[in-house]
Amino acid sequence: MRDRMSRRQVLGLGGALGLVAAGGLSTAAALSRRPASTGAELRSAVPLPPAFQVPLPMPPVLSGADRYEIVQKEVTAEILPGVPTRLWTYGGTFPGPTIESRRGHAITVAHRNELPVPTVVHLHGGRTPATSDGYPTDLVLPAGWGHMSQMGHGMHDPLAVTSEVTREYAFPLDQRPTLLWYHDHRMDFTAPAIWRGLAGMHLVRDDAEESLGLPSGPRELPLMIADRAFAADGSLAYPSIDPELMTQPGVEEPYLAGVLGDVILVNGAPWPVQDVDAARYRLRILNASNARHYDLEAVLDDGRRLDLVQIGADQGLLRAPVMHRNLPIAPAERYDVIVDFGQVPLGSRVRIVNRMGTGRTRDVMAFSVVRKAADRSRIPEVLSDDLPEWQRSEAVRVRDFSFRAGQMGDGHGWLIGGQPFAPDRTDVTTRLGDVEIWRLVADVHHPVHLHLVGFRVLSRGGRAPLPHDAGLKDTVSLRPGESAEIITRFDGYRGRYLFHCHNAEHEDMGMMANLEIT
Repeated sequence: MRDRMSRRQVLGLGGALGLVAAGGLSTAAALSRRPASTGAELRSAVPLPPAFQVPLPMPPVLSGADRYEIVQKEVTAEILPGVPTRLWTYGGTFPGPTIESRRGHAITVAHRNELPVPTVVHLHGGRTPATSDGYPTDLVLPAGWGHMSQMGHGMHDPLAVTSEVTREYAFPLDQRPTLLWYHDHRMDFTAPAIWRGLAGMHLVRDDAEESLGLPSGPRELPLMIADRAFAADGSLAYPSIDPELMTQPGVEEPYLAGVLGDVILVNGAPWPVQDVDAARYRLRILNASNARHYDLEAVLDDGRRLDLVQIGADQGLLRAPVMHRNLPIAPAERYDVIVDFGQVPLGSRVRIVNRMGTGRTRDVMAFSVVRKAADRSRIPEVLSDDLPEWQRSEAVRVRDFSFRAGQMGDGHGWLIGGQPFAPDRTDVTTRLGDVEIWRLVADVHHPVHLHLVGFRVLSRGGRAPLPHDAGLKDTVSLRPGESAEIITRFDGYRGRYLFHCHNAEHEDMGMMANLEIT
């Protein structure tokens, strides 16, 4: 499948990773040279604004209906003040509209593709039937494309179901309340499509969560963090081999391990600032970056740090709150966090910083504490009593998967179990209702995502999970050279699903696999 790279590119990838993917070094020797972060940074060619000057925007909200229509279209908008930038959007905004739903209330979202390329929509974290899960070859074709469904996708998929111009996605939403997100999932071109703007948030709510007394209304803030870089003309810079995203997937040689931007956006604004009351706030944090990892902390200008009280993970509320001073978050992970500004002096600023960043990428956003206000919110000692408690003894099988760079034939790919993705090959077959343990191991950073199901992290490196592994997750961040065990029950729906690395460049270069639930 991935035979498009020359040997020079393969060797270039080895340099980019700090390891030799297809040479004679042992795994241990290769990993001893692994980098501290995975990917290479693009530098913007336009002047960048100072941090904490642009107000934090909130995406438009869609709620209260059974059916929504979203048009995928190109628009020009100002991300950097005074600089026009062309974007691919859901509904004309970046991020796209935030959909708010009720648990168990099914909705339909009709997506109309007015972009120049095929698209696919995946509701990340959704318990969704396979026909609406956004399989990478189930394309929504632009007008005039006819049945050219396989153009530029490397191979034919006999099971692909293409749609012309419009496709309706059915979401039952019979799942725990949480923050989901939707994004493009087109085979081979997911990374540049997300980079151009095809991402939005989706909140699922229920009565039980709303009865807890958590911060709500204007004190509940969904925050989509994403890095980008800008070309001299104000466009989004991205090192695609084919800038038209038509036929030739992949990125230029220095960026094969992942594309990092030098501008940190939150809800589409560069290093924004938000005025807040001296009260508790609920921050619904999503890392929608292609490849950048963050390690977040909340710091006053005098250096004092605020606690980050985690109340939820990818798949909803924890059983009990977990206190953090800093919180690592990989691409596609979500964390539900309470920050208490009540003890912060009026007029103070609280910066959210990235301990993994350098220079401008160390700053993320800021909060200005501007007024006193009553605060009737609370953080209960028990948040949820419906978390699954799968036991090792319930597992009917244990599987091992390696996530590594490697060589197939004359070309290079990011591989799962030594193989690149092939739509016409079933990699894993399991029965509906089976409990399994998966053991995962990585060479460099790999955030591993399972479609359809949530899971619990059992261990890391043979030891106990880390504090931020609490709760039910759908994406687990494997650090360089790290292994982890996860446990899940494959329930919900039968059909063809995926598991993959959510470094978007890695998945475009083959780090996906098929999961068939029978």
